[in-house]
Amino acid sequence: MSNKKVLICDDDEGIIDLLEVMFDDAPFEVITELNSLNMIQLIQAQKPDLVVLDLWMPVLSGDQILAMIRSNPLTENLPVIVISASRDGEHIATAAGASAYVAKPFDIEQLSNLISFYLQQGHAGNAVLNAS
Repeated sequence: MSNKKVLICDDDEGIIDLLEVMFDDAPFEVITELNSLNMIQLIQAQKPDLVVLDLWMPVLSGDQILAMIRSNPLTENLPVIVISASRDGEHIATAAGASAYVAKPFDIEQLSNLISFYLQQGHAGNAVLNAS
């Protein structure tokens, strides 16, 4: 799993910093992005094995990014874990095609377990696992 890449996008710098620290010793490379407008280009350039995506971000929301991921034959099966503090987050994430949903504030162990699951299994598609 050491050559795997996880791309994390959240407009909250505190969450990005926390996840970078938490996954500093993880057996995968972590790539972070604050600006959702850069996500599609980053996915094409970095070819991540998994995306962790905040739902509510300015300009381009997580569900819009997820719709673009799912509509592209090259990325349609890319596992995407959606994180959100929204009450409707799980419903929106599921409707957009998320692989899994984790409610904020999230338990880092739950998120870590989901990331490990998708990276180890190479699991793809829309089988939603709810970790909330």
